[in-house]
Amino acid sequence: MLELRHLLVLRAIAQEGSLAGAARALHYAQPTITHHLTVLEAHFDARLVQRGPRGAALTELGEALLPHAEAVLSRLQLAEREVRGLAERGSRTLHIGTFPTAGALLLPPAVKALHQQGVHVSLTEGELPALLHGLRSRELQAALVFSQPGDRLDLEDEFELYPLLTDPLLLVIPEEHRCARLERVPLEELRDDDWVGAADARDPCDRLLSWACAQHGFEPVHVLRSDDYAVVQGFVAAGTGVALVPRLALGAPREDLVVRPLEGPPLAREISVAVLRPTASRSAHDLVTALTRQASRITAQWARSVLSR
Repeated sequence: MLELRHLLVLRAIAQEGSLAGAARALHYAQPTITHHLTVLEAHFDARLVQRGPRGAALTELGEALLPHAEAVLSRLQLAEREVRGLAERGSRTLHIGTFPTAGALLLPPAVKALHQQGVHVSLTEGELPALLHGLRSRELQAALVFSQPGDRLDLEDEFELYPLLTDPLLLVIPEEHRCARLERVPLEELRDDDWVGAADARDPCDRLLSWACAQHGFEPVHVLRSDDYAVVQGFVAAGTGVALVPRLALGAPREDLVVRPLEGPPLAREISVAVLRPTASRSAHDLVTALTRQASRITAQWARSVLSR
């Protein structure tokens, strides 16, 4: 019969590259590592680890087993954390991740609603790659994420993705810009402008901008990159360049900036909440319900408001 320690040994060998390293990592004696590996290989009647003078590596069968072992160990760790939290606090605990702009406007009312329902919330703020890593490692049970329309975000089947709102990308330009008087700005008019973009060039918004510019035969030139949208808008106002900013990240209107939609099909990012299916189902359902309600309020507010200047 398979035991958890057999899976721990397999994972440790994969991570450490040797039986001796696995023994040190798990605080086992090396003969114990050898014993558990022998039992595991006997269970499958197959060699899972190739030993050699320079260490040990998983065979093809060992590599096939590893992700299943990691999933089982991650589920157990998550179950321990969830049950311990319930035992210690007397309340359910939900570990949620968020990116900054969603953390500012979308998530706080949902967290308040969860608190009122007796749910303890643990919050982590980070950029999209860190949030996706937190989900995959099961450190997070849910996270607000964003993507280009149609992106799958490379999440496993254990995650359910609930769409919340479509966040339009709007052009932010200095008040004295030549296009400031236009109601909608043709993207080709910005061919010679410099751009202020996201810190990571793989950011979905930047990739969408590059795609849109390519349709008009040019590539945007970025002179500054930042994930702080207040910094982005500050440098746009200073004349450093122009920027494409999600509406959710605009903040209060500024007198020294003009915000306009681009001409043509709207560019937008899709904001969703990713939830780990097997855990905290009631808490996760409450979170999705509260986020959906707040997203509807934001969308309705956008419909009633006008863009600055």
